[in-house]
Amino acid sequence: MTAPTVAFFTRLLDDAAPAERYALAAAQIQLAESVGIGRAWVAQHHFRAAEGGLPSPLVLLANIAARTTRIRLGTGVITLPLEDPVRVAEDAVVADLLSDGRLDLGLGSGGTPSSFVPFGEDVRDKAPTYDRKLAVLLDALTARDIGAGNTLYPDAADLADRIWQATFSAPGGHRAGVHGHGLLLSRTQPRRDDALHAPLAALQDPIIDAYLEALPDGATPRITASRTVFVADDRAEALRFAEVGLRRAAEGFRRQGQTIPGDSIDELIVALDTHLGTPEEVAESLAADSTLARATEVAFQVHSVDAPHDHVLRSIELFAEQVAPALGYALTDTIKEKA
Repeated sequence: MTAPTVAFFTRLLDDAAPAERYALAAAQIQLAESVGIGRAWVAQHHFRAAEGGLPSPLVLLANIAARTTRIRLGTGVITLPLEDPVRVAEDAVVADLLSDGRLDLGLGSGGTPSSFVPFGEDVRDKAPTYDRKLAVLLDALTARDIGAGNTLYPDAADLADRIWQATFSAPGGHRAGVHGHGLLLSRTQPRRDDALHAPLAALQDPIIDAYLEALPDGATPRITASRTVFVADDRAEALRFAEVGLRRAAEGFRRQGQTIPGDSIDELIVALDTHLGTPEEVAESLAADSTLARATEVAFQVHSVDAPHDHVLRSIELFAEQVAPALGYALTDTIKEKA
């Protein structure tokens, strides 16, 4: 199997005002490009700064496109049930043109029930709403009639071939596969109370199986597995930030009704599927994650460790310079020439 490529993922959780958060994210993505990372994903979240604070990812990516030249830029994800699918198509096409065709469009059905209310949507209907709006979006991106004889302008070119769907479930994997879309897997997933210590692979391998089984004949699989990764020059430094970030994340998940076992930092690292420490320790930890061997792209993010900006930059450098080569992950040709 071809070695997976590498992506950087951010939820924009830096401890800063919104404008600075966006500037820091841009700086992190610019660094990622310079060290050979092939794609950057940004997450959309509405209303709550503690969850992400980026309601308009395509606006941010259009700005970052002007500051970069080759790194691909993706939405991970746009919450489609809360959007007008025609407007998503229009904004995505413009952002794609401004980035010289570097945009990837990641979609999801949403995970914060209270965010549905201001948009006039019912979270209980999110699955059928997602399917209905996805159909409209695909019609728009493939130049079909979207009402009264109207078709999308500007033309979407091949953007419809760069759609990804995020999911926690095998049926969601099947849906992405049927459409020939890419599959986005989360950095962690809820466990049932009778399987609290199940490895992440036990949850995500069935999703990949359903996805691959549903792919049309001849379609190339695209599987991005996101993982919480924080690489530091020494493990003590990594644990210092994890002690704060992972405890905060665990309490947040518990407030949502999830059971997060354990209370020591070592227990929380396991329960929240976190890979941290020195480059050698992170490489060893990631190598034990069997799902990554099935991915075509591995996307690393510092959440929920949530280290300060300078340490995020150092983590990006260490991942590209030491972790990725140790695991055989593919960086861009530019970095290979430097090496």
